[in-house]
Amino acid sequence: MNLETFDLNLLRVFDAIYIERSISKAALRLNLTQPAVSNALARLRDRVGDPLFERTAEGMAPTPRAKTIAEPIQRALDLLREGLSSRSGFDFSSSTRTFEFALEDYGENVILPRFLKWLNLAAPGIRIVIRPEPGIQLRDELRQGAVDLALSYFVPGMTEFRNHCVMTDTLLSLARRDHPAIADRLTLDTFLTLGHAALIPRTKSTPMIDLALAKRGLQRHIAVQVPYFQSMPVIVQNTNLLCTMPKRMALLYADNFGLQHYLPPVRTPDFPVYLIWHQSANDDVAHRWLRESFIDLCKQL
Repeated sequence: MNLETFDLNLLRVFDAIYIERSISKAALRLNLTQPAVSNALARLRDRVGDPLFERTAEGMAPTPRAKTIAEPIQRALDLLREGLSSRSGFDFSSSTRTFEFALEDYGENVILPRFLKWLNLAAPGIRIVIRPEPGIQLRDELRQGAVDLALSYFVPGMTEFRNHCVMTDTLLSLARRDHPAIADRLTLDTFLTLGHAALIPRTKSTPMIDLALAKRGLQRHIAVQVPYFQSMPVIVQNTNLLCTMPKRMALLYADNFGLQHYLPPVRTPDFPVYLIWHQSANDDVAHRWLRESFIDLCKQL
C-alpha cells in the first residue's frame, strides 16, 4: 500500500466503525453523514482488499482482517492525537512519577489496557498503581492524595471533588453462540425463562436492567451472583446462563470468549462513567496532563 496516496482519514472512519459497530453511530462520532462514512468504508475496503465489516443483526461485525489491524490503527491514531496536542509545562516523556487509580473492573477492562499502551509510548517512565474498586474510603483517599484519580458510575456530590463524564455506555446481554434456546434475537420470554449470572450488589442501588423489568412487573431469575463482571463470560461460555453488562465490556468479552451479544429485550437508559479527583490536585501540572490525556483517550472509545 502506497502511503503517499492513502487518505489517512479512512483510518479514523475504520476506528469509529470498529468501536461503534454501526455506520450511523460512527457517522455521529465523526460528525459526518452516513453516506460519507459508507463511501469511506467502500474506499478502504478497496485499498485493503477485505470487506472489513459484515452487516449482522447486532451491527457491523469485524472480519478477522479487521481485528488484526484494529489495534495498530488505534495506537497510531492515539500517537497522532498526542503529538498534535498543545499541553506544556510537564516533561512527561522523562517523568518517573507514580499515579494511583481507583477503578472498577469496567475501567480495568475497557479503558486501562489501551491507556497503558499509549502511556508506555508517550511517557514510559510513569508508573501506574491500580487500587481496588472505589469503596467507602475513596473520599478520604482522594483528599489525602493516596488516590490520584478514580473512575466511577457515581460522583461524590461534594464541591471539593471535581469530576468529568468521560463516556456514556449502554447494556448488552451475552450468551454462548450455540445456545439452544436463542435464535436470531433475545426475546423477553427467553430472557425471563433462562437463568442469569449477575453482580453481587455493590451499593444500595438496583441494576438498571432490573429496574427496567420491575417497571413492567417482571423479574429475571438470577442463578448465580459474582463479585466482578470478568467472571461472567467464563460462566456463560460453559452454561446456558445469560449475563448483562456494559456494552463496551460485552463486546470485548464476546470477541475474546466466542460469545454472542444481544440487545436486552427491555429498554434501558445510557449511563455515565465519571473520572473523579480532589480539588487539591486540580492545578498540579502533572496531574492535569495525566487526567486530560485520560479524558482524551476515553473520547475515542
